[in-house]
Amino acid sequence: MDDNDLKEQVVQALKSVYDPEIPVDIYELGLIYDIKIYPVNNVYVQMTLTSPSCPSAGTIPTEAEQRIREIEGVNDVQVELTFDPPYSQDMMSEVAKLELGFM
Repeated sequence: MDDNDLKEQVVQALKSVYDPEIPVDIYELGLIYDIKIYPVNNVYVQMTLTSPSCPSAGTIPTEAEQRIREIEGVNDVQVELTFDPPYSQDMMSEVAKLELGFM
């Protein structure tokens, strides 16, 4: 499996994680800032939440990490939470904006 294949599988795994308050996955919401694949299939994800006081702050990053760990061949996963830059609705994909009625 090459890095591009693994990265695509990571994206698909992240698309299966939802903010419980919003009917759109965390990838389409724009909560994923960065995905890096390091040698021996180590995955690094930098993400944010819709707000620092998000009630799901503890569960969303943990669920994202668990979904990535389920991908066959993944060695290790690190999910880093950041609030810089702060999240804004501009980060949503067009899919998310349509789903939530912003378009």
